[in-house]
Amino acid sequence: MARYVPFGFWKSGGILLILAGLWGWAGEVRPALAAPREVIDPQEAAKDPDFAFQGEYLGEGQPAKGKPEKVGAQVIALGGGKFQAVIYRGGLPGEGWRRGDERFTMDGQRQGNLVRLEGRKMQGTIADGKLTIQSSEGAGKMLLQRIERKSPTLGAKPPAGARVIFDGTSEEGIVEKGHLTPMQTLLAGFTTKEKFQDYTLHLEFRLSWMPEARGQARSNSGVYVHDCYEIQVLDSFGLEGEHNECGGIYSIRRPDVNMCLPPMQWQTYDIEFTAPRYDATGKKVANARLTVRHNGVVIHDNLELDKGTPGRAPEGPGPRPIHFQGHGNKVQYRNIWLVPK
Repeated sequence: MARYVPFGFWKSGGILLILAGLWGWAGEVRPALAAPREVIDPQEAAKDPDFAFQGEYLGEGQPAKGKPEKVGAQVIALGGGKFQAVIYRGGLPGEGWRRGDERFTMDGQRQGNLVRLEGRKMQGTIADGKLTIQSSEGAGKMLLQRIERKSPTLGAKPPAGARVIFDGTSEEGIVEKGHLTPMQTLLAGFTTKEKFQDYTLHLEFRLSWMPEARGQARSNSGVYVHDCYEIQVLDSFGLEGEHNECGGIYSIRRPDVNMCLPPMQWQTYDIEFTAPRYDATGKKVANARLTVRHNGVVIHDNLELDKGTPGRAPEGPGPRPIHFQGHGNKVQYRNIWLVPK
């Protein structure tokens, strides 16, 4: 786990919010803990001077002695001008770097119009969309340019025969109403009106700008296929990619690669789902299976699910609805449709 996550809400809890509201002894009212700020409008987020520095960088250099090679970096904003940069030898996750390949971190601090980085006997700066790193021992130098990756399925149109759940103009496909924003997006916390069995599901989501938040308090949501198997949604940009982070099957399996993009960028899940099968007596005779592509990259490949995940209904026969979890954060969704099999 990356070092910037010292604490977090437990998935089942929110214990910090509970403690924040407790009365002190002898009638004294203790001050409530302030919730981290959450911005959902990109124009508003861009007013934060830290916003321009966070994101992905790609280039080449010499992380150590040897010939130049491809190098990627993910710069995470931590609030108040603080940053952490994760440097990947071989390129960015999903495009060159794989689990087990070398990566290292550097800590950063904004100073006016630039960010200074330090770590692993290296110093670096971020300015004008460029990240430069130089070894203090003269053994390595890297030059990277800020980029913005986009999912190849972003904006995908529903094919013939598709069921449109939300297209930005109508909530007709939703039974538990989410909040429709002025940006024609839907905030987390809704369930499909129709019930489904086997299908291909496309959806797009955007994480909020929450640089001061940590762990499970940072843009938390989740997609429950069959109302019982959660594919986690979370701002885990730059983290290891665990079962309770973006793309993880909560409590069951971590994604093969952490494909989470920076907050405020639209991301996609494309999910192939086959429901569990039950016989006439109600006995399960075949487990559910799913394949998940996060921003176009396969992170779960025909994964067999022998149990459900916490938070919704227990396993059972279908058809069933799809639930988009509201967990206290304003994660936004759009362009949601599926093709029944």
